[in-house]
Amino acid sequence: MRQKISIITLGVADLARSVAFYRDGLKWQTPYKDGEGIAWFPMGGIILALYPRGALAEDATVAPAGSGFTGFTLAHNCKNEAEVDAVLAEVAALGATVVKPAQQVFWGGYSGYFADRDGYLWEVAYNPASAFDEHDNIANI
Repeated sequence: MRQKISIITLGVADLARSVAFYRDGLKWQTPYKDGEGIAWFPMGGIILALYPRGALAEDATVAPAGSGFTGFTLAHNCKNEAEVDAVLAEVAALGATVVKPAQQVFWGGYSGYFADRDGYLWEVAYNPASAFDEHDNIANI
């Protein structure tokens, strides 16, 4: 198997509400048209997809119920601490819940976490050791 992630699909409770958060609130680009069954957000080589939670569970042949920590987070890396603070303020204004305010962290960076309107955890982080390429992708790990 190739070392590649192509699509990350989030099972959401209300597709229209979730699209509004990402498309209208965060201003992320998508070809989604109201009434379609899935929303695709191109993310520079990876696609973030939003799909109704029940339908996603049915497709995977698993139960849709679930709660608590799911064992993974998504991350948005920033170029400085001020950008981390600005992103957390922006998502909070859009109805997300800041679950960990931005702070200096043990690995030498600065980060906080928010839960989107479906409870998915996003880390918003600045890592002073990271560099970005011309496409705003992390150029080193």
